[in-house]
Amino acid sequence: MTDIIKDFERVSPQLVAEASQYQAAILADVAGRRGALNGRIQALRPRMKVAGPAFTVEVRPGDNLMIHAAISLAKPGDVLVIDGKGDLSAALMGTIMMTACKQLGIAGVVIDGAVRDTLEIDEMDYPVFSAGSNPNGPTKNVPGRIGHPVSVGNVTVHAGDFILGDADGVVVVEREKLAGLLPLAHKKVEDETARIAAIKRGDTAAKWLAGALRTAGVLKEGETL
Repeated sequence: MTDIIKDFERVSPQLVAEASQYQAAILADVAGRRGALNGRIQALRPRMKVAGPAFTVEVRPGDNLMIHAAISLAKPGDVLVIDGKGDLSAALMGTIMMTACKQLGIAGVVIDGAVRDTLEIDEMDYPVFSAGSNPNGPTKNVPGRIGHPVSVGNVTVHAGDFILGDADGVVVVEREKLAGLLPLAHKKVEDETARIAAIKRGDTAAKWLAGALRTAGVLKEGETL
């Protein structure tokens, strides 16, 4: 099998546009509380948001050779999803590479590793989600893989899966499951909106709480808080 897979099925632009309206938390909930990347991977700035199909990249710690190759291969709208092995000893991307990504129409970057030039990336207003930052530069010597499944933030990501990142973090939804989850996401938003309105009217009691406490053995039958 080749180390570089150039062609794979992506979640459609129509589904990306519809799904991008939701918060990452909403999609994570309707996906069974699965798919959220480890919280160490966060937006460089809370306002940043990214949505699109995953373009997966695997590198060796501290080396960004394959990221350069991925930038030249990714399509407009793709999100680079980079398995940097959680290494924070050197930045794998900085202003130059992020500028190229933006110029090429790549939607954003999610990297289980470090970046640098964070103030300049902030000024670019380009969505970047990383495990941290480091002023050290990378090497460009070691082979890796493109288009293969990767593990990012303790979650398996396949090329073409849907990626959504916002101030809470990043969630991945399997490409073939996204369409079926969107009606559930719409209903959840409606339900939460109605519940928040009820709370503001004074209905603050959690109706499910007593039953859950009894099930957990905290309250006996007939007892209340």
